[in-house]
Amino acid sequence: MDALQTMMTRKSVKSYKSDPVPKELLEKIVAAGLQAPSGLNKQAPIILVVTNKQVRDELSALNMQRDPFHRSDPFYNAPAVLVVLADKSAFTYLYDGSLVMENMLLAAHALGLGGCWIHRAKETFETPQGKALLQKLGIEGDYEGIGNCIVGYPDVAPQEKPRKENRVYYVE
Repeated sequence: MDALQTMMTRKSVKSYKSDPVPKELLEKIVAAGLQAPSGLNKQAPIILVVTNKQVRDELSALNMQRDPFHRSDPFYNAPAVLVVLADKSAFTYLYDGSLVMENMLLAAHALGLGGCWIHRAKETFETPQGKALLQKLGIEGDYEGIGNCIVGYPDVAPQEKPRKENRVYYVE
């Protein structure tokens, strides 16, 4: 799939098969994320690749506590969660982490997988449980959760949604 086609056809997937994603594919997605541009090349974002079902379910439960829609699983049964956090000492950390998220979503689609950006990573890693997980993993520093990139094999194909009009203004 070429880059423009990937960008034009990627959609958020909100229903996944329970089949695990091969590690080789996750490594390619992560590699794409790490290639994202960053302010002053600080490379402030880090990625947690969560495929351990117990930890994945713990993150889902923490996320669900802050889910205004009260879904039973805010990760839509996706078997892999790629959590992007960024070092807040880099003044562009939020933007840098957002670019990592987009690169990973595009890479997942290009590899034939589904993906979706799930919010509340910031709130999840502000909790004592979220902080304890980072500490357990040996991650030290002032990191903020940017987003959860859920990845897996789509169970249902996402539907095309029309794009809003009048969103581009040319200044010539």
